[in-house]
Amino acid sequence: MNKLTSEELERYSRHLALPEVGLKGQEKLRDASVLVVGAGGLGSPVALYLAAAGVGRLGLVDFDTVDVTNLQRQIIHGTKDVGRSKLLSARERIADINPFVNVETHETRLTSANAQDVIARYDVVVDGTDNFPTRYLVNDACVLLGKPNVYGSIFRFDGQVSVFDAKRGACYRCLYPEPPPPGSVPNCAEGGVLGILPGIIGTLQANETVKLLLGVGEPLINRLLLLDALEMRFREVRFAKDPACPICGTAPTIRELIDYEAFCGVAQPSPSAPVKEIGAKELRASLDRVLLIDVREPFEADIARIPGARLIPLGELRDRLAEIDRHADIVVHCRSGQRSAKAVRWLEEAGFDRVRNLRGGILAWADEVDPSTPKY
Repeated sequence: MNKLTSEELERYSRHLALPEVGLKGQEKLRDASVLVVGAGGLGSPVALYLAAAGVGRLGLVDFDTVDVTNLQRQIIHGTKDVGRSKLLSARERIADINPFVNVETHETRLTSANAQDVIARYDVVVDGTDNFPTRYLVNDACVLLGKPNVYGSIFRFDGQVSVFDAKRGACYRCLYPEPPPPGSVPNCAEGGVLGILPGIIGTLQANETVKLLLGVGEPLINRLLLLDALEMRFREVRFAKDPACPICGTAPTIRELIDYEAFCGVAQPSPSAPVKEIGAKELRASLDRVLLIDVREPFEADIARIPGARLIPLGELRDRLAEIDRHADIVVHCRSGQRSAKAVRWLEEAGFDRVRNLRGGILAWADEVDPSTPKY
């Protein structure tokens, strides 16, 4: 490969002064490629710092647009980008940080059909996803392709970082053989997340990535780094490769990518048995004739409420069925309609036969009925 230009030498001068990096190390970074899965909370600091460090080719996978609620933590995007493709926003920001970086965008959902084709083109994969099906998909594709997987996750005030490399140690399945039960772990929209937390965890992921590319230091292989940001305490959990792991063990049974939504139990319900729904405008017209149940958390109800709603958080619903009038016409709502759809199914299973879900949740109420209702 060509030597670094005079402009690059000046730009990376603080790296060149480090014996662990130096000229050869910086050329390694320039010749390296990294795929960042997700241009959101974790992907933002990862992409920014890898670009600033001089990683020559960055791939970004995302299919979403920038929402105003992203700006509290997804620092690669700005207010002017609301409504735009996250990949376009990220590409522009990276170009401003370092024009020597070649950014490749993959505006698609990563699936079993395309994951190996996308991942095969890169040296290291950084997992910045926020859902279990994609985490298992990224892990399995990396194992099958022999690629290191730099993992991070965040929730509320807690974060995790590790490096999964089946050639040198354990994979994600060794640590988490089975996904949690569907719905047992709220996403960031439901549970919240400290905006600074993905900056900390994503920066640690970027650090691990650069170490892997340079071949320096001790990567977090077979080690899980845990952060409690409220107490500002780190602790480390060591784990080992599982010989019985179905994909990286001694007798693997997974030899190709599978249906990860089915594996994680989040496959879409059969269209033959949909949840009964009601629209926001229809609810407004019948508000005085229905029992409206809000299954969000108390802190969410403090932000925004639909008049007359009775708060019974989803986690308490099954224990409080006796409080609900079985003869009432019941409408259940949450933020966006996902948790309340689950509540409707639970109520139906418990014998309630007049239950409907508010389509789109309180967000739809704000859009279609009462614009003064705060959106979050």
